[in-house]
Amino acid sequence: MAFYELAVFDPSDPVLNPMWRQGMFVLPFMTRLGVTQSWAGWTISGESLGNAGLWTYESVATCHLILSGALFFASIWHWVNWDLELFRDPLTDNPALDLPKIFGIHLFLSGLLCFSFGAFHITGLFGPGIWVSDPYGITGSVQPVAPSWGADGFDPYNPGGIAAHHIAAGILGVLAGIFHLCVRPPIRLYYAVRMGNVESVLSSSIAAVFWAAFVVAGTMWYGSAATPIELYGPTRYQWDLGFFQQQIEKRVQSSLAQGKSLAETWSEIPEKLAFYDYIGNNPGKGGLFRAGAMNSGDGIAVGWLGHAVFKDKDNNELYVRRMPTFFETFPVLLIDKNGIVRADVPFRRAESKYSIEQVGVSVTFYGGELDNVKFTDPATVKKYARRAQLGEIFEFDRGALQSDGVFRTSPRGWFTFGHLCFALLFFFGHIWHGARTIFRDVFAGISLGIDDQIEFGAFYKLGDPTTRRQPL
Repeated sequence: MAFYELAVFDPSDPVLNPMWRQGMFVLPFMTRLGVTQSWAGWTISGESLGNAGLWTYESVATCHLILSGALFFASIWHWVNWDLELFRDPLTDNPALDLPKIFGIHLFLSGLLCFSFGAFHITGLFGPGIWVSDPYGITGSVQPVAPSWGADGFDPYNPGGIAAHHIAAGILGVLAGIFHLCVRPPIRLYYAVRMGNVESVLSSSIAAVFWAAFVVAGTMWYGSAATPIELYGPTRYQWDLGFFQQQIEKRVQSSLAQGKSLAETWSEIPEKLAFYDYIGNNPGKGGLFRAGAMNSGDGIAVGWLGHAVFKDKDNNELYVRRMPTFFETFPVLLIDKNGIVRADVPFRRAESKYSIEQVGVSVTFYGGELDNVKFTDPATVKKYARRAQLGEIFEFDRGALQSDGVFRTSPRGWFTFGHLCFALLFFFGHIWHGARTIFRDVFAGISLGIDDQIEFGAFYKLGDPTTRRQPL
C-alpha cells in the first residue's frame, strides 16, 4: 500500500495539494512517526534534497515487506513443526498451551515496546520524535516531545501526553507481564473465566481491539495531537465552529490596528490557513458512497483568488451566510454586521426586494490572485457570492483528474468510518465468543438440573419430568 501511494503521490505542492487531498491513507501515519523524506529526492514539505539518508518512505515500506515475509514463513514453519516439547504438558506429556503464561509473555513484550516508543522514539532520545504542529496546522514538523506528567498531559491536543502515556502504560504492562509470569491464577478464577479455552483468549483479545478501535475513531473524527490536520485534513467541527474563520479575522483585525491597508492585511494571511477555511476540505461533506480522493471531487486547487468583500450601494459591508455541513444547496444570503439580511439571490425574481441588482452589491478582492480587483456586474457578483458560501474562494483544475464536482471525504472520514464498522463487528464478536465460552455447557444442554433428569429410576420414562415416580 505504501509503495502504491508513493507511486501516485504528487509532492510538488504541500499547501494546496497535500497528501490528504490526494487520498493518501498510509503516508500520513508514516509521516506522523517521523518519516518525511523519499529516495526520489523530495520531502513532505515540498523541498528537494540530494541524500535522503536511510529512513525514508521506501525503506520503511521495504522493512515492513521483509518482516511480513518473515512472519509468513515462520507461520508455515510452526504449522509444519507443531509437535514441539514447548507445547506439551511436562506432567502428562499431552499437547497443551499454558495460556496464562503466554498472556504474561505477550503483555511483557508489548509493555516493553510501548515504553521504548514513548521513552526513546517520541522524546527524541533515540529517534526522530513525532509530528507536532500549532492548533491551526501552519508550522508543523517532526520534533522531539517532552513528556507531560501533570494534568495537562490528559489534554488530547497536548503531544506531551502521548509520550507520558506511552511511558506510563509501558511500565504498567511490563510489571503486569512479570506478575502474570510469576503468579498462577487461582483454580476457581481459572475455571470461572475459562482460561484454559483458547476461544476465551480470542474473546478477550478482540475486546481490547474493539475498545482501541472506538478510541482512535473518536480521536480521529474530533481531532487530537495524534491526528494533526496537516496530515489528515481539518475536522468537521472546525468548519461548524468557524475555527479558521475566527483565526483569520483575528489576524486581520490585528493588522488593521497597526495601520495596514486591507490589501496588505489579507496578503499576509497564509494561503494554507485560507485553504483550511474552505468547505470542500470538510470531511463531513463527503458521502460514504463517494469513492475516491478529495481531488476527484472539486479538483486540484491551483490558487487562492483572495478574500471577497461585498458592499451595497451605500458602502455597507455585507457577509455571505456560509453553507452548513450537511446541506447540498443553500440560499445565497448577504447579511450585515447585525445579522440582518440585506441582499440575496431570490428564487422568485418578480417578488424580490433584496436582489443583487436592487441593492447594488459589488465585490472587491483583497490578497490572492485578484488583489484589489472590484466587480460590479450583477452576474459576476452572484457567481462569487455563491462561491463565498463555501468559505474562501479558490480556483480548481478539474480537468487533470476528470473531477466530477461532487465532494469527497478525507482520509480522516474514511479512517473513522472504517474503524467504527470494525469496532462494532469486533464488539459483537466479543459478545458471541465470550458467551460461547462461558455458557458452553448450557449450549450443549448440560444445565444445573440435568442430574435429576437422568437419575436412574427417578422417572417411569427416562428424562421425562412428568413421569416422576412417587415414593411409597
